[in-house]
Amino acid sequence: MLAAYALPIMVVILIATTVAGLPMGIAMIVSSIFYLAMSGRDIGLGAEHVLNGIFGNFVALAVPLFIFAANIMNAGQISERLLKFALAVVGRLPGGLAQVNIFTSLIFSGMSGSAISDVAGVGKVITDMMTKDGRYPRGFSGAITATSSVVGPIFPPSIPLVFYALISSTSVGALFLGGVVPALLICVSLSIFVMVIAKMRGFPVEDAIPLRAFPMIILRALPPLMMPVLLLGGIYSGAFTPTEAAAVSAFYALILAIFAYRALGFKDFLGVVKSTVQTTAVVTLVLCGAFIFNYVITIERVPQAIFAFFQAQELNQWVFLLLINILYLVLGCFLDVSTIMLVVTPLFIPTALALGIDLHHFGVVVVFNMMIGLITPPYGILLFIIKALNGIPLGEMIREIWVFVGILIVLLFAITYIPDLVLWLPRTAGML
Repeated sequence: MLAAYALPIMVVILIATTVAGLPMGIAMIVSSIFYLAMSGRDIGLGAEHVLNGIFGNFVALAVPLFIFAANIMNAGQISERLLKFALAVVGRLPGGLAQVNIFTSLIFSGMSGSAISDVAGVGKVITDMMTKDGRYPRGFSGAITATSSVVGPIFPPSIPLVFYALISSTSVGALFLGGVVPALLICVSLSIFVMVIAKMRGFPVEDAIPLRAFPMIILRALPPLMMPVLLLGGIYSGAFTPTEAAAVSAFYALILAIFAYRALGFKDFLGVVKSTVQTTAVVTLVLCGAFIFNYVITIERVPQAIFAFFQAQELNQWVFLLLINILYLVLGCFLDVSTIMLVVTPLFIPTALALGIDLHHFGVVVVFNMMIGLITPPYGILLFIIKALNGIPLGEMIREIWVFVGILIVLLFAITYIPDLVLWLPRTAGML
């Protein structure tokens, strides 16, 4: 009797446990076990799918390694060297420190693949510089820091794109290349906007760096700047896989921090390891829940039902993508990235494939959507992190953030309806 209602009961349990404050990963595991029990299936299937998913997938190993590399860079004073380089390159443009903020996020994104690492590391430093002595409004400083940091998970390497490759069986390398043009579009658009708003609001211009100082600034920043070259060069030359690239980036960052810069002592290293383990544990818990939850969704044929619905409505791929964008923009206001990626996205991948949408294009569009969610109230986790680290009131940032959200939404629809903005580079590289 209960078997017929197992799926809706599972959904109710998932929502109830999440609202009650249970972590999403545990909520998915609990609700899925209830489903298996009510439907008369072997509960041991849950453990089997979790173990196969975690230990049987080489791609998943890249996630903790990229997290480790980002933590090392934040602890090893690498961020400060990149900041000085960015200040020398773009500091003289209108809205100098805001331009530095954007440029530094682009550089840092080629190393960490994480928006949170960007905000917590170099983002904290540049935000303090912007707000010092009231040079820039606090709300604007926090808003531009949060917005520029969303480049991190779009420009390669990208932890969310690794997750997407994991659930869609697509090429990590092609996804990484697909994120390059959208990330550059974000930076160029933000830079142009800052130039305009800087003139309107009278933001200061930084002092010019003497030409004689440039060689030393470049020399000090060159080792960390070489990390993206090493990372992407190795992947696209075939020297190593994306997962092996994550290990190489972590090792390279460790060598720089310990031996080249002598900025990471044993105590600091233990702190990096502890932080990485804690973050990885949270991510792995969500992964475990997602594997068993998606197994339930699969045997209930939910993706097929979704496709049948869209087919019955006679919707084409462009309308489908419009609805997906609207759905993800709404979900991003309330759910975290890992939940949306691992629970919601698998439901729509079969429909996207059936409608003739390239899954690499779809993946970049989905990740772009979720990055907008990181700065959209009421969830807007990046705004909360900036508040905690820099003491900027949420209300001041929210008043400034909407124009940045608008810019990102315009770019989102551009990459959605001009697929070549995503696919041109992977095709040129022969990866599609």
